[in-house]
Amino acid sequence: MTEPNGGPGDGTGPGVQPYYARNATALADRYESLRFETVHQDILTLLPPAPARIADIGAGTGRDAAALAARGHTVLAVEPVPELRADAQRRHPSPAIHWLADALPALPRLDGETGRLDAILLSAVWMHLEEPARPPAMRRLHALLAPGGRLFLTLRHGPPPPDRTMYDIPAHETVALAVRHGLRPLRHSHGADHLGRDDIHWSTLSFEKDRP
Repeated sequence: MTEPNGGPGDGTGPGVQPYYARNATALADRYESLRFETVHQDILTLLPPAPARIADIGAGTGRDAAALAARGHTVLAVEPVPELRADAQRRHPSPAIHWLADALPALPRLDGETGRLDAILLSAVWMHLEEPARPPAMRRLHALLAPGGRLFLTLRHGPPPPDRTMYDIPAHETVALAVRHGLRPLRHSHGADHLGRDDIHWSTLSFEKDRP
């Protein structure tokens, strides 16, 4: 798994979607080699009780979407790369997973979900967003969440790979942006890279949308 702490991201940055399209088959086996519970151990106790409506943005090959569906949730799996979506639907043919071709910051195909989602997962996605796209993306995520809904977001720290666009975004910057858009921090944790790369580590940020 090239980015073991999450899916391949939403393909926003230049050259990101072509990279994942070219390498979909090889990357899929890597993504699926790690369990959801291993990668996302820091958020397990914060997930909403089932049944909940959850969006997995940048769902990749569906590992996380399938795990959430198995826990009794309805999952909107958002992935802009056709090759990854096809692999995911083959691997995880669950009726509880609904696949959509969409991407941050606008997520126009989720218009019908505004204010309805109990949780949103962005695993290894935010790192692909250029700075100007981050405020509208956070604003959109806030709008999609129901009151009391939760956002789970991972950040990759370390040198970016040479073959696609990534940004080492400070956790404090992302927390401040979320707070400005009405999301209350719940937990901030750090973790090592699951592939054992010494120069890569991850932050996991959890937020909750204020209730009226």
